[in-house]
Amino acid sequence: MNPTPEHPDAQKSATAQSDELLMLAFCRGSKDAFTELFSRYKQPLFGFFRRRLADSAQAEELTQETFLAVLRGSARYEPSALFRTYLYAIGLKILRAHRRKAAFRATFLGTAHESREPISDTATHEIVLREALGKLERHEREVLLLREFEQLSYAEIAEVLHMPVNTVRSRLFRARMALRDLLAAPVAKPASELTPSEGCV
Repeated sequence: MNPTPEHPDAQKSATAQSDELLMLAFCRGSKDAFTELFSRYKQPLFGFFRRRLADSAQAEELTQETFLAVLRGSARYEPSALFRTYLYAIGLKILRAHRRKAAFRATFLGTAHESREPISDTATHEIVLREALGKLERHEREVLLLREFEQLSYAEIAEVLHMPVNTVRSRLFRARMALRDLLAAPVAKPASELTPSEGCV
């Protein structure tokens, strides 16, 4: 008699739990466990920062800083939440600290708030999306990014941002509507791309 096939949800749950088991193994001294976690989350975490920062080098630096924070805090780790929730919560704290430092430098030292990369034709849609996201209210933007790009559940987002699940739902709805309107609005051409007739008022 063939064994009963495992339910897909059970398989998904086992996969989700493996991150937590790896982190616990690392806490007990397994370097291979941390290497596996780093391999799984390096690119997703880099994407988390890259969608919020214009400078890819800075995104890479904050990715490394987040994993260093995981290393330093491993003795205090408790598997009370999914590992990815724990990881993104640390990443969000590091991002906020980075923004505070950047704002301080811009205000008091007269440096640029964020370095900007040259714009290429292939990156135009990414630039437009980033600029539209930047116009959203801060909490609504974070809810949208965590849901649409990091693929966190409503409950995970609520835990990362310390807000009720119903608040997550309402802010996500408002963010989606606002982003849709922003992306539907006509984009003004840079002055360098205007034709002579377009440049005349």
